[in-house]
Amino acid sequence: MRHGRFALGTAMGGAAVAIGALALAPAAGAVEPQEATIAFECGSFGSGSASLKATQNGTAATITVATDAIKAPVDVGAGAVNSTLTLAKATGGTTTFTGSANPAIPAGSPISSGPLNGTVAPGDRLSATSLKVVVFGITVTCNATSAQQPGPFTF
Repeated sequence: MRHGRFALGTAMGGAAVAIGALALAPAAGAVEPQEATIAFECGSFGSGSASLKATQNGTAATITVATDAIKAPVDVGAGAVNSTLTLAKATGGTTTFTGSANPAIPAGSPISSGPLNGTVAPGDRLSATSLKVVVFGITVTCNATSAQQPGPFTF
């Protein structure tokens, strides 16, 4: 009987240590910063700032983009904006986030798009370099004219 109590006590103590370690561990897949801004030049369509909001779930990540660099010339229905956000990797190369999820956008309002979907690896440091938006067959390409602030997304 004594041996059984010892085994039970050891098992409970091990479980308490494991739970404590989980409670102190950082959230898995937390991207930092979660929000950033950048300036874009979009040729004859204009220029302005963009707000980027990132989330992560394992290797899947999303970024939502809202920019006043491009304004909708007419009412744009939900899901009508196809966007590709290109980000430079700190280690070299690029990665893209794509999607056609957007809210309805009234004429004259800034374009917003996302979430745009992409794949990341642990430790990836990504900074936006360009945004391509296709609305009603018209392609607008915007290039970054400033560094992403407060810095790259770290996944």
